[in-house]
Amino acid sequence: MAEARPIPHRDGRFVAMPLGGIGTGNVSICADGGLRQWQLHNSGNHRGDLPWTFFAIRAGCIEPPVDVVRVLQAPVPDVDAPRTPLVTDDEVPGWQRELQQRWQSVEATTFSATYPEAQVDYHDDALPVSVQMVASTPMVPGDVDESSLPVATFTFEITNTHDQRIYGWLGSTCQNAVGSDGYSPVDGVSSRTYGGNTNRLLREAGWTKVIMENGSLPPDHPGAGQMVLATDSPTATSLVQWQSPEEFGTFLGSRAWGEDPAGLRLAPWMPDSLPNSPREAAGPSAAGRTWNTGLAHRFDLDPGETTTVRVMIAWHFGNRYTDFGQFGPSKEQWGPSRFFLGNAYARRHPNAEAVVDHVTDRWDTLADVTRSWVDTLRGSSLSPDQTEHLAAQAAYLRSPSCFRTATGRFHGFEGVLGASTRMWNGDLGGSCPLNCTHVWNYAQAVSAFYPSLEQNMRETEFDVMQHASGYLPHRVIAPAFLPQLWDTHIGGPEEPALDGMLGSVLKTYREVRRGAGTEWLATYWPNVCRLLDHIHRRWDPERTGLLHGIQPSTHDIDLSGINSFMGTLWLAPLRAAEEMATRVGEDQTTEDFGDRLTHATSGYDEALFDGNHYVQKLEEGDNADFQWVTGVLSDQLIGQWWAHTLDLGHLLPVDHVRTALRTVVATNLRHGFADFTHGYRVFADADDSGLLMCSWPEGGRPAVPTRYADEVWTGIEYQVAAHCLQEGLREEAEQVLDAVWQRYDGTRRNPYNEIECGDHYVRAMAGWSVLEALGGYTVDAVTRTVQIGPGRDGRWPIMLPGAWGWLVRDGD
Repeated sequence: MAEARPIPHRDGRFVAMPLGGIGTGNVSICADGGLRQWQLHNSGNHRGDLPWTFFAIRAGCIEPPVDVVRVLQAPVPDVDAPRTPLVTDDEVPGWQRELQQRWQSVEATTFSATYPEAQVDYHDDALPVSVQMVASTPMVPGDVDESSLPVATFTFEITNTHDQRIYGWLGSTCQNAVGSDGYSPVDGVSSRTYGGNTNRLLREAGWTKVIMENGSLPPDHPGAGQMVLATDSPTATSLVQWQSPEEFGTFLGSRAWGEDPAGLRLAPWMPDSLPNSPREAAGPSAAGRTWNTGLAHRFDLDPGETTTVRVMIAWHFGNRYTDFGQFGPSKEQWGPSRFFLGNAYARRHPNAEAVVDHVTDRWDTLADVTRSWVDTLRGSSLSPDQTEHLAAQAAYLRSPSCFRTATGRFHGFEGVLGASTRMWNGDLGGSCPLNCTHVWNYAQAVSAFYPSLEQNMRETEFDVMQHASGYLPHRVIAPAFLPQLWDTHIGGPEEPALDGMLGSVLKTYREVRRGAGTEWLATYWPNVCRLLDHIHRRWDPERTGLLHGIQPSTHDIDLSGINSFMGTLWLAPLRAAEEMATRVGEDQTTEDFGDRLTHATSGYDEALFDGNHYVQKLEEGDNADFQWVTGVLSDQLIGQWWAHTLDLGHLLPVDHVRTALRTVVATNLRHGFADFTHGYRVFADADDSGLLMCSWPEGGRPAVPTRYADEVWTGIEYQVAAHCLQEGLREEAEQVLDAVWQRYDGTRRNPYNEIECGDHYVRAMAGWSVLEALGGYTVDAVTRTVQIGPGRDGRWPIMLPGAWGWLVRDGD
């Protein structure tokens, strides 16, 4: 079993692993043991904060006297190193620095993780116990509901390393954030969104819980909801409502057990539930203020003995609204309307208390299944780097980039607004709503983990977004009953993205193979045909087999001329349509698509392959602005990557494809960016390595080159690396993957947050195709077959409908 990479807290300043389910919001566990990036209130906000929410421990013995109190967080370093461009994962809120000035922190921490499990080991020579914590959120591949729980779980293992019996308390705290909007600043317990907050204690089923509420809010208030802090002891002592950290310090540091610090051990007749000290605060919080709450879980350990303490933070904020700006022209007739979207997770459980009950009843089962997935990855032939980073693919799906409405409709932003978007839309909320077809062209992880969610996205495209004439806008307006983006400028690009439409055909075939089946395909096959007919009429009216004219793309501009980016994305859908026509029993249609494909394949290869790679050829009247012409575009064979992913074979001559891929890596993989001029955003700098989107090694760079040419996108890097593996170019693939994973190793960027136009950018979920390419297999749930490529000996993680495990291959 491969061990997860240990990261000392000083080397992992940028590590922040999200905890939370699909569409529930998140809190992140960081390498120093701190909890940051609170995003519970239906809006992305990397600066979201919940002050005075932390873990602490007190441990000691009577003779010889030992009494140690520590905050379970490593010291916050004073770092003078230059900031990483467009990244904020290393930002530490001021209250955590202040807490460590008031209370002593542990000396150090070591973080290791295979998503969704993170382990933090706390190091402090003064403590008479060793402490290890595992933070997680239940995750069951294939089970959307059990993977959509709004909860973060923490399991502490405490071992007596002293030669005397040790008594102690594990303290956990949480701020009542009910009523918050998720982005207004919080100063201690003060915020304009607070007031009327209440906490109440509940002991049942072997757990002690504090229910955090706000009865002053109307039921439809965006911040209405509930939070719970719980620990698995029926007699945990509590400080239910407090505001100053000194109050909890007094409680844990001297009075959690009553007047006699050894009383619970030496006076067994004393009740376990003791009066709390200092005296409880009572009633709802004042206007503009809230309460914190705290629990202390008692333990007594003989030398060498270990105990386990479980802590849980759950939340429930069901009132999601369209509080984000959507593309297209403004709709003044909507006025001040708040369009309700809701959350699917809130329909399953009525409040956070019910979530806690669900998790406590199934704790062992959920933990075992989650660990089973983690062990599947760790026990495979994946290297430690591959395991760590490919496991993290699921974190994007469970970040605020994605959500499910109360009706179960699955939506995704392109990412979460962050430091990379401040120049145009700030850093609060979702980036570029919604369901952007051309960005989601790259994302392969969702369809592997939860096929029903991607199937739902296709249904939204065909039932809601598709125009009667066949075309498909690349964004959906929510709620779905509102007018869609038909016959209007959209944005990013202005007209419906051609690559997004072509990708929707490919994704439809993918969903069929992932388990949607032929009956589902038969329902939407007419939509697919209308879409392909529209593409033919608009971009190839003369039936040349090649696409011509203005071709709106994921580069946020219009491509022109004959090019292999759109070209291979045209060839692959023709091949996929050929397969789909066969599955619905339309033999003549199958033959027609096959004929079109043959004609188009020869046309593109003859027109564009120059002996080294595929170029772009502008036609009469084409504007050269934002084009690449003779440049080496990293994405030039994206359709071939798709074809291999769907087991559709080669679309272009094998030797030409492999030569072009070698050229892409040799030309565009840059080592060192210190002297590099960035025209737009900086995703690689200093000593980084990264794959440029496009370069001109032989000269000929246009005066206005293709937009983003000088940027490094992890989604493209994963796509190119996976394609290299599919073609047997392992060395080239490893070079590209090493570049990505060294940039995102936690020292300057977060392994759980690969950015582009925002944080947790969904294009990065192209990385899952790397895992399948490493294993050399494709899955077809309809025919119940697994196709295995040559030369892939080993034990590879594989997901099938309703199951997962290893694909083991030993020899030919």
